[in-house]
Amino acid sequence: MINIKPSAIIRKNYNQISELCRKTGEPVYITKNGEGDLVVMDVESFARRESIIKLKEKLLQSELDIQKGQAYSVKETITAMRKAVAEVADARKE
Repeated sequence: MINIKPSAIIRKNYNQISELCRKTGEPVYITKNGEGDLVVMDVESFARRESIIKLKEKLLQSELDIQKGQAYSVKETITAMRKAVAEVADARKE
């Protein structure tokens, strides 16, 4: 569900917006004069999304490397995947 709130609510009800972000784990879209202006989200959800994006970028780069003919051994692949998963897990702890 998309949460859309007018900008006045952030000035008047910061704690309510903060709680909504933490409770849902989803961003809250803030409008100004009826137009999109900001997106607000809690730090944990932001860090998780950033970790997922980085992991997807690494997987995409691997796919591109394979399409270019660059091959990796099973051992190299396992090592790279373990490293990527560990980075995501570490980011969640922060």
